[in-house]
Amino acid sequence: QVQLVESGGGPVQAGGALRLSCAASGSIFGIDAMGWYRQAPGKQRELVATITSGGGTNYSDSVKGRFTISRDNAKNTVYLQMNSLKPEDTAVYYCNCNAFTWLGVHGSYWGQGTQVTVSS
Repeated sequence: QVQLVESGGGPVQAGGALRLSCAASGSIFGIDAMGWYRQAPGKQRELVATITSGGGTNYSDSVKGRFTISRDNAKNTVYLQMNSLKPEDTAVYYCNCNAFTWLGVHGSYWGQGTQVTVSS
């Protein structure tokens, strides 16, 4: 199994910045894409950003230019630097990765989520 643990969320004022981290652990043979998703109250979970094992990135239009995703493959960790935060960025942020385990199982794994609250 693969476990993901997020950290770095919390309250922040509009215009501020936060950095989220997510570390993967467990029976990991290799990790493909890693990413961040978010879910605001009453809304569906949506993609924020993804990054491939080779460093290719993809962002939602709503965060492009403000958020930066990166990863440390040696540490099986993905980061999300969030700048110029807006109240509409308020949500629970979830880490996701697609990974192979040592048993040869390929799956999609989720963290427990970390709350980000942006006040105006």
